Amino acid sequence: MRRAIATVSLSGTLEEKLAAAAQVGFDGVEIFEADLLTSPLSPAQIRRRCADLGLTIDLYQPFRDFEGVTPERLAANLRRAAQKFDVMADLGADTMLVCSSVVPGTDGDDELAASQLRRLAELAATRGMRIAYEALAWGRHVDDYRHAWQIVAAADHPALGVCLDSFHILSRGDDPAGIRDIAGDKIFFLQLADAPRLGMDVLQWSRHYRCFPGQGDFDLAAFVGHVLAAGYDGPLSLEVFNDVFRQADAGRTATDALRSLIALEEAIAPDHHEKAAIEKAANLDGYAFVELGVDALGGELAERMLHGMGFARVARHRSKPVHLWQQGEARILLNRARSTGDEVAITAMGLESDDPAASARRAEALLAPPVPRRYGPGEADLTAVEAPDGTSIFFCRTDGAAADANWLGDFERLGEFERPGGEEAPAGEEAPGGEEAPGGEEGPGGEEAPAGEWGIARVDQVSLSQPLHYFDEAVLFYRSVVGLRRHDPEDIPDPRGLVHARAMTSAGSRVRMLLHVPALGGSRLPGTADFQHVAFACGDVFAAAVAMRAAGVPILAIPDNYYADLAARVDLDPERIEVMRSHGILYDRTDDGELFHFYTAMLGRRVFFELVQRVKDYDGYGTPNTPVRMAAQYRVSRGIPGGSTAGSDP
Repeated sequence: MRRAIATVSLSGTLEEKLAAAAQVGFDGVEIFEADLLTSPLSPAQIRRRCADLGLTIDLYQPFRDFEGVTPERLAANLRRAAQKFDVMADLGADTMLVCSSVVPGTDGDDELAASQLRRLAELAATRGMRIAYEALAWGRHVDDYRHAWQIVAAADHPALGVCLDSFHILSRGDDPAGIRDIAGDKIFFLQLADAPRLGMDVLQWSRHYRCFPGQGDFDLAAFVGHVLAAGYDGPLSLEVFNDVFRQADAGRTATDALRSLIALEEAIAPDHHEKAAIEKAANLDGYAFVELGVDALGGELAERMLHGMGFARVARHRSKPVHLWQQGEARILLNRARSTGDEVAITAMGLESDDPAASARRAEALLAPPVPRRYGPGEADLTAVEAPDGTSIFFCRTDGAAADANWLGDFERLGEFERPGGEEAPAGEEAPGGEEAPGGEEGPGGEEAPAGEWGIARVDQVSLSQPLHYFDEAVLFYRSVVGLRRHDPEDIPDPRGLVHARAMTSAGSRVRMLLHVPALGGSRLPGTADFQHVAFACGDVFAAAVAMRAAGVPILAIPDNYYADLAARVDLDPERIEVMRSHGILYDRTDDGELFHFYTAMLGRRVFFELVQRVKDYDGYGTPNTPVRMAAQYRVSRGIPGGSTAGSDP
């Protein structure tokens, strides 16, 4: 299907909007009247500009407050329309959007509205043009698409049809199945917008919080399915009013917009017996690696902490200043060539794909920008794409990959730390620098806690902060390009504001990700809003906490008040809670299972680690404990009394 976008959805001048839409591959545009009025180009020049860019002008809009008026006002409205038809003729546009009237004092009689819209359609027909009548969700008398269709059907003119707007229909909770009762050739235009579910005035909701398909809560696949079943064969066009989009780079927004339409087409294809135009998302089986970009100081800090956590430095890259640290199936790359200005930052992730080539083709089809890479002789040909926050996403297959695609083949193993099949270095073996690797520490009950029992098994989740204006873009990216399932958003209180968070998981939950962003902009952003962290799954967090503290790893201290409240809320053994308090271990419980987890202190300004032990089928992120963690980190960062590491004096 053809794809179009309303110029109001993009920032900049009309010329910049048109260039951005054409650059990413849109077929057409809706010209929003305000963009025309502020352009120095004449309508004829705009037509030529669009033709040069390969764009059609599919709709001119909006024409407001036409129907239900007195004869005198009708005559004035027809004169106004005639002037707009002149403009449209110069533009080369043949369809004008007419919104249902919102003017107080107009007549709500349907017969009057039908007769007046017929007069307008007759005038349009003399110019070879059409009128698409749209029911605004806040229309004075017509606010329902079924009502608009009744009026159009009563007017009975071939140049008069309806425009269906997903926001105006779905925001009211109307059943879109009735669209199937509309004659397909009378659906003149389709406008699409998603939106989060918000309990607010529908006009303000529409003007400020629309978003692209897949970024909100509407079921647009089902909605479009009804429209196509009715026989509509026009373009899929995006009309999105959004405060962020109006400030963001037009090219970036246009890319995000087109990606949303491609993903939407994929979702509706099976219901219409069509083959999707893009590769199906490959299955993901966890994290192949997480890369930390480090400077000189950050590299030393990271190595010290990873060593204390039981990781071993097992290999170095053949041509780049990158070292591989590993424990179990958890792999951390320390890259000294990708310093971001912070001591330590998450700069890349490798995702285990059962078909990396298919994942790469899907990413390309969904307009994910490729990451330029320099290959040394014999190095694996891996595809990396750039996420909205700049993180590089690699699609890998560590086990069973062909020799030319096995990323581990790019690394030279380091002597006794070579472990075939990704096994961890046993406790007590000499670590880089001549120190003994941690292990054999005494557990909470006095028993020995060998690293082989508590040791880290794999990366459990990655948490990434997002730039303020790119959060919805990131959600769509990971949902469409990577194939993750999104969970309901949550607002988490921080000592200096709110942080908006959304969890995303792969099928089977082998890839878990948490995206977060400050809920509001400004100069007083939450101190934790820019944090990133990697969580590792382990078999026994209690033994892990003992061993890591003995190895000198600083663990974030949690206030005693948390544990007093925990004792009142849950039926854990008091002695167990006391052990948790002494080691900074937090707890969460759902109907499916339990979570025990703790956090390290910060590694530089932005990054920290978490160890998690999931019991039974617990599949959450410990979100109820996040405000406690944020407050503790804030105290440490500000040097406020009470901010310390577990087991140390305040």
